Amino acid sequence: MTINGQPVSAADQFDVKNPATGDTVGLAPNSSKDHLDLAVAAAQVAFTTWSQTSDAVRVQACQDIAAKIGEHAEALAQLLTREQGKPLNGIGSRFEIGGAQAWAAHTASLSLPVKVLQDNEQGRVELHRKPMGVVGSITPWNWPVMIAVWHILPAVRSGNTVVVKPSPYAPLSTLRLVELMNQVLPPGVVNSVCSDDRTSNIGAAMSAHPGIRKIVFTGSINTGKKVMATAADTVKRLTLELGGNDAGIVLPDVDPKAIAEGLFWGAFINNGQTCAAMKRLYVHESVYDGVCAALADYARAIPVGPGTEEASVLGPINNRMQFDKVQRLVDAAKQKGRVLLGGEPGEGLFFPPTLIADLSHDDPLVTEEQFGPALPIIKYSNVEDAIRQANDSPNGLGGSVWSRDVEKARQVASRMECGSVWINKHGAIQPNAPFGGVKSSGCGVEFGEEGLAEYTDIQVMFS
Repeated sequence: MTINGQPVSAADQFDVKNPATGDTVGLAPNSSKDHLDLAVAAAQVAFTTWSQTSDAVRVQACQDIAAKIGEHAEALAQLLTREQGKPLNGIGSRFEIGGAQAWAAHTASLSLPVKVLQDNEQGRVELHRKPMGVVGSITPWNWPVMIAVWHILPAVRSGNTVVVKPSPYAPLSTLRLVELMNQVLPPGVVNSVCSDDRTSNIGAAMSAHPGIRKIVFTGSINTGKKVMATAADTVKRLTLELGGNDAGIVLPDVDPKAIAEGLFWGAFINNGQTCAAMKRLYVHESVYDGVCAALADYARAIPVGPGTEEASVLGPINNRMQFDKVQRLVDAAKQKGRVLLGGEPGEGLFFPPTLIADLSHDDPLVTEEQFGPALPIIKYSNVEDAIRQANDSPNGLGGSVWSRDVEKARQVASRMECGSVWINKHGAIQPNAPFGGVKSSGCGVEFGEEGLAEYTDIQVMFS
């Protein structure tokens, strides 16, 4: 851990396993509540000075963090692959570290200047954005470094201080990231704690901690509800990016071969272990067979193997709990649908890209978020039915429409109940566009000026 700029160990540690081999990658510290209290206290002290620093100092801090990530990019990528499982290449660890660096650099360019609401003979009224205090960040195992940057950099840029807790399934790269940040930040601005979430649950303690003003959490809906409940007593501000069960709607005018690659990566980016990956695909009956065939042909050629092998494009599922969920949903789907590809687990935590056609909207693989390398394909005959089924979900993170007619696709997309919607692609996010879910997929947004504003309190000044 890093607390007040110093390395801090714990009396207890837990193993972090390589999901490709089962070997131990390293030992992570299992924090106590005392460690959390120390980290929060350090962040509170640092806040008194960091919140008063100039805009230029904070901009430079974000730029310095971006440069530091770049200096250590390959070592971070190697560590990330060993603990998370994703390949080094493709949309894997090197991509993630490069994205983290780019996101940090973009955050430096954001600002929230004073807004003049009135300036006349009755007086001047200004809206100021002020830092909140200590931000608690709880990050997931699927994109651990990237999401840590998404949480931490806007907090730093807006004058807050941070205590971050990574997932026990992939904590090492985030702990290392915080060490690197502390090479360019004052002590206490960014601190890290860690726990195995079984013998010690620091995440729950963070949500309830009176010294933390805001929680930023990325993870499952069920855990997000628990964060929301435990944060209530201290009336914390919340940004929750929760589960998605994103639908894709393929209109009848598509060329199946032309969209196969986009469909595949919309669903199977990071082995399907992405909140905003496409989890359900609704295809018009007139192009259904063609889309199924083209998608299976493309997926069949994707190399799956250990992430440390340069040729691998997809790796294993990160952990046994997630593997078992994917297998349960696929096994149930095999009884109802037609397996186009995959369907049988490999060795260890490897699960091949799996496509199952001829499923119904109410099948578990369709209604539950699988968060893994399995895509259900549902045939429809009426676009109105496809829109209704796409919206018939408690989730509302992302969605997509696929068509040669972009204007027609936009009309369908505008009716989808989700925070982000894409035309002829899925899941493409960028640092200047706000990202967040509706319905049970969360509250608040990240990225851009709107995301930066989430780390501030409004103060209106009358003069």
